[in-house]
Amino acid sequence: MASALTDKLSRLVKQISGQARITESNVADMLREVRMALLEADVALPVVRDFMARVKDQALGQEVLGSLKPGQALVGIVQRELAATMGEGVSDINLAAQPPAVILMAGLQGAGKTTTTAKLARHLIQKRKKKVLTVSADVYRPAAIEQLKTVTAQAGAEWFPSEAGQKPADIARAALDHAKRHFFDVLLVDTAGRLAIDEALMREIQELHQLLTPVETLFVVDAMQGQDAVNTAKAFKDALPLTGIVLTKMDGDSRGGAALSVRQITGAPIKFAGTSEKIDGLEVFDADRHA
Repeated sequence: MASALTDKLSRLVKQISGQARITESNVADMLREVRMALLEADVALPVVRDFMARVKDQALGQEVLGSLKPGQALVGIVQRELAATMGEGVSDINLAAQPPAVILMAGLQGAGKTTTTAKLARHLIQKRKKKVLTVSADVYRPAAIEQLKTVTAQAGAEWFPSEAGQKPADIARAALDHAKRHFFDVLLVDTAGRLAIDEALMREIQELHQLLTPVETLFVVDAMQGQDAVNTAKAFKDALPLTGIVLTKMDGDSRGGAALSVRQITGAPIKFAGTSEKIDGLEVFDADRHA
C-alpha cells in the first residue's frame, strides 16, 4: 500500500519542490492523490475520511525543515500517519497470566483461523519456548477438527481431541483442565467460523470467552477481504473485547486496505501477518515496516 501511495505522490512532489511552505493549494492536490490511493487499496471510506483529516491538520502551514522539500515533508506525514493508524511498532502475544495462558481465535470461516492457530503454536514454541496445546471448538465441521489435528502435528504442538456432537463449552472446559494438569504454558482455542455474521455464532464465542477468560482474543481476518472486512471487524468488536488482529493471506494479491480499516475499526493492534501457507509463514507484524 505504501508503494502505491509513494508512486502517486512522487509526481506531485516535483511540481511543488521549489516552495518553502506547504500551502493549502498544493496540499489539496496531494491529498486528493493520497485519498485515491487509499480508496484503490480498498480502505473503508469512513477510515479514509478520518485519516485524511489528520494528515491535513498536520500538513497545512507546516514549515519545511532544512533542505526537506514540501512534497517530501507531506510524504513523511502520510507515512507516519499510516504507521500510527496501523499501530506503532511491534506488538507480540501477551502471555502475562498464570499458565496456561488461553488464546481465543475468532473470525469468519475461510479467514484461515485453523491454519493460523497452528502457525501461532509454532511461533510460541520456536520464539517463546512454550509448551502449547491446541483444541478445536468447531463442532459443526468435523473436517476442521481433523485439519487442526494435522497442522498442530506439523507445528510440533500437542492437540486435544474433540468431536462433532460435543458442546463447545464442554470441549473448552476439558481442554483447559488437561492443560492445567499437564503443565502447558499456552492453550490455543480454535472456534467455529461462519460464512457470515450471525447471532448464534456470537453468543457461542461470548460464552467461550466468559468460560475461558483468555489473555488474548485474536480476530483473524483475510487481508484480501477489502471493504467486507470492516463489517466483520465491527461485529466481532461489538461482541468481544478483542486484544489483537491477525491478517492472513498477506502473500496474495492484497491491496492492503483491510489492515488500515480493521485496525481503525477495532482499535486492537495488528499482532501477526500470515505471509505464506507454510507452517512457519507467520510474522510478528511491524507497523512501521508495513507503512
